[in-house]
Amino acid sequence: MDGKRKPSVLIENLRTFVDSVRFRTRQWVAAPPSSAKERSRVVSRSFFLHYHAARIHPFTLRPRATLGLGLLSFSLFLILTATGILLMVYYTPSVERAYASINDIDAIVAGGKFVRTVHRWAAHGMVLAVVLHMARVFFTGSYSRQRALNWIIGIMLLVLTLLLSFSGYLLPWDQLAFWAVTIGANIAGSFRELTNALGVTAFLDPGGFIKQLLLGGENVGQDALNRFYLMHVVALPLLSAVLIALHFWRIRKDGGLNRPPDLDSQLSGEGDPSGHPEQPKSRAEPSVLSWPAAFWAELSVVLFSLASVMLAALLVDAPLREIADPSMPENPAKAPWYFLGVQELVSYSAFGGGIGIPLLLLLSLTAIPLLDREETSTGIWFAGQAGIRTVWHSLVFSVIITAGVIISGATLGWFRDWFPGISALLNILVNQGSCVAVAYLWWCRRTLKRSGSTRLAAIAFFTCALVGVVLFTSVGLWLRGADWKFMI
Repeated sequence: MDGKRKPSVLIENLRTFVDSVRFRTRQWVAAPPSSAKERSRVVSRSFFLHYHAARIHPFTLRPRATLGLGLLSFSLFLILTATGILLMVYYTPSVERAYASINDIDAIVAGGKFVRTVHRWAAHGMVLAVVLHMARVFFTGSYSRQRALNWIIGIMLLVLTLLLSFSGYLLPWDQLAFWAVTIGANIAGSFRELTNALGVTAFLDPGGFIKQLLLGGENVGQDALNRFYLMHVVALPLLSAVLIALHFWRIRKDGGLNRPPDLDSQLSGEGDPSGHPEQPKSRAEPSVLSWPAAFWAELSVVLFSLASVMLAALLVDAPLREIADPSMPENPAKAPWYFLGVQELVSYSAFGGGIGIPLLLLLSLTAIPLLDREETSTGIWFAGQAGIRTVWHSLVFSVIITAGVIISGATLGWFRDWFPGISALLNILVNQGSCVAVAYLWWCRRTLKRSGSTRLAAIAFFTCALVGVVLFTSVGLWLRGADWKFMI
């Protein structure tokens, strides 16, 4: 024995792997893949790149095709993951230490405030990007045929994105976070308006169960902080990652991005925008190599998302108010901005606005692929000129109806103002929110009768719903003041 211990098999294998990676990297840098066959092999043999086909349709590289919103959403998710891991190192999820640990991150940890601000802006940006991505998918008809499953996965990812952002809202444990989550939990427990009206709350209380599940009690405290922290850093990110992977896999399985049915004839003479002239001599449709054209386009979106949130973080810091104080309620106490539309509806009817209308909207979005089976206009923005006219007509109609109902309610009041003794059940059924929803459905049915097209009817409904979300959110964000009264 020479006194030296032999390296373990694990270490030997690790060294062999590292040497192999170094050799392949040097080899690739010295002689990067230049032929079509070599570049195709790079994609097919890579663990990360194989989500792409070796060849893609040229339409995929057009910015107007997707606006890069799907990749922008994923990039923000990666930024949130990276910055979240860094913040976890210094954060303590306890009522006694949470606020102080955030203060330490801002004041003591080098670059801590910048990382926290990037995390916050990326969270807000991801909510907005996912909503816009969903709108893009809808308006290009990319939910029909075999893509219906991916549309439903996308709806699930939208819900998870909202929950991810909301679950992180409580962690700073300041006044803004405490009362925003209190409002959100009360919205989740708004089933009680219906069960109280029916007189069954004593033995059937789903609202209380949901609130108990969220908070661990009736009020926001340590149990709530534990639950929100666990959801925010473990459960929701893992579930989101699984669904994102499934979402990407379905895109590949469904033949790539959706495109107009007659597009191949339009592109038959186009070359490879990557600058490489090699094209297969016989093929069913035009195609270009994924490497490097698609990857340069994707890298530009990733860098754009990173630069955007970093610039926003340099310009506007993440807020941190006074430490949470249950005895000092905020007035007005507002939910996070992406739930302010729901909070506005809740001011009309707790159950109708907090549960009924949001659930109806999600079910309607899920059912769209089942009700609209037209395939002639898939991949075309707004289904052509007829769809563009439908969008404009629906936009005008929904703005007039929604703004009219909001203004009339603010100035003239509503049934429960005119008749204080009105039944709670009647108020659930007939309130400003439910009247607007019925008007949207009527407009959708009218569009279907006049055009005979389920696609145009779906466009009418989606446009109205989108306008309603924007207007109700805007009212809650800018026009509601103390005691939830209008400031104008």
